[in-house]
Amino acid sequence: MPYTDILCEKSNGVATIAINRPQVLNAFRTQTVLEMTQALEDASADRSIGAIVITGVGERAFCVGGDITEMCNLTPETGRLFLRRFTDLLWRIRQAPVPVIAAVRGYCLGGGNEINVACDLTLAAENAIFGQVGPTVGSAPIFGGTQFLPGIVGEKRAREIIFLCQRYSAAEAERLGWCNKAVPEAQFEAELQAWTTRILELSPQALRVSKLALNYASDWQYGSFNLAIEMLSSIYGSAEFREGMTAFLEKRKPDFSRFRR
Repeated sequence: MPYTDILCEKSNGVATIAINRPQVLNAFRTQTVLEMTQALEDASADRSIGAIVITGVGERAFCVGGDITEMCNLTPETGRLFLRRFTDLLWRIRQAPVPVIAAVRGYCLGGGNEINVACDLTLAAENAIFGQVGPTVGSAPIFGGTQFLPGIVGEKRAREIIFLCQRYSAAEAERLGWCNKAVPEAQFEAELQAWTTRILELSPQALRVSKLALNYASDWQYGSFNLAIEMLSSIYGSAEFREGMTAFLEKRKPDFSRFRR
């Protein structure tokens, strides 16, 4: 299928899927999610592919999460479909029969980080910035942020990341195990190629069953994604949600004080 929001390339056993919306820091909209899912399905079905790379076009951002211009208009009904599609994308990453690498340059925030933590490996350039931002705009990172992230960085640190919405450097992310390795920008492509080359040297069936076994301990969390869809979609269209989204678009600090009881 022709793509408008992503670039997809297959070369020497590696499929690269790049979010191609640099004008909005590679924020994803429904079209982006659908195209990424289709590209993942295609790569997963291609027996010549031994590794998949997910990245963003440009050096400013891997992905900053959902596109606020679309999300601000979501209702419980439309939001449920939007979140179902995003959930399908995340589980398509986990179910891919080959290792999936997040190649992160620049901002990796919100839903973008949830894509990151669903991947098997993460290579970060030194300019990468990681974090969760949902509560700053009236949303919540309950599609990987509350499931996979605690298993990666630890329970207390995950709560810090979500409750304080701070940003973390690539070096900090590497120290926390949030990314596997942080490298200077000049070495980024060479290191990524070294990773994919090594993966392609290994037994495909051994990698496939290893990934299945590694996923087993956390696959039970799939049910929590179904619950998350209902919980998060229920707040779409609320006054508090609109305040967060509108403040972002208006480039001002949101006022959530009136919603506290």
